[in-house]
Amino acid sequence: MELRQLEYFVAVAEERHFTKAAHRLLVSQSGLSASVRALERELGSPLFIRTTRSVELTGAGRALLGEATRTLAGARAAKEAVAAVQGLLRGSLAVGTEQCVTVDVGALLARFRARHGSVEVRMRQAGSAVLAQDVADGRLDLAFVSLPGPPPEGVRLLPLTREPMVLLCDPRHPLAGEPRVEWARLAGETFVDWHQDWGARQLTDQAFAASGAVRRVALEVYDVHTLIDLVRHGLGVAVVPRPISRKEQAATLAVVPLAGPGGSDWEVSVALPKGDRPSPAARELLSYLDLAQVKGPRRAPDTEEGTRR
Repeated sequence: MELRQLEYFVAVAEERHFTKAAHRLLVSQSGLSASVRALERELGSPLFIRTTRSVELTGAGRALLGEATRTLAGARAAKEAVAAVQGLLRGSLAVGTEQCVTVDVGALLARFRARHGSVEVRMRQAGSAVLAQDVADGRLDLAFVSLPGPPPEGVRLLPLTREPMVLLCDPRHPLAGEPRVEWARLAGETFVDWHQDWGARQLTDQAFAASGAVRRVALEVYDVHTLIDLVRHGLGVAVVPRPISRKEQAATLAVVPLAGPGGSDWEVSVALPKGDRPSPAARELLSYLDLAQVKGPRRAPDTEEGTRR
């Protein structure tokens, strides 16, 4: 069994397509397919169910995927450790981020690339739950996430910032003029919210459950701008982290502080592999963060929140 075979297998498993995997790895499809077939013969079991339209993992394939991913991550870490001893920084850096976290990920990566052009930088944007699992499985070196609960096994969190959740609504909404609103008063409203693997969505679900209120999410989206647009058209209200309410697209909407049982802060953290030292490239990226200034909540007085019209 060769590392190259495992790399090809993981690419096909993630892309669910042999042609897309070959394009991603810059190899011929015939060579990739032959390598995967050789791996299946060596293991004595098919790894994929192949049809004319899709490629799905078999039970054996699912069992292999996690181990293969960790093996490739370990091999990469070994190479990078040797490079670090030699005073070099090379290899790859895989970063994940949820949309609109309170970290300028683009600026961090640009600074990193300007200093370390020989390191391949890859980034994936997804929900925090998915990204944290990718860190646990070795697919990402680190991820900027918001997890309201404990991280998955094998992941540790380095807290960065905390912000309160606020209500975002059309300025003509009956609650728009309130100085603050209890979570329980929002029962019965029509909500716009993100997919359930987003950290802010999980935090809001937990807050409503704690307050005893029942809510209905009628419009579920995958990006911040669509959420703001739907609220702006009066199709529903949204509970969002305060930084979202300060976006230019939300300038015409009302922002109402939330109060009462169930409320909690939206916390952004760096998800790292537990127990293992970050790779040299990940440590370099982390060194750019101003960790000395993110030890506690960053909450402005309630009087600064107000209601914006």
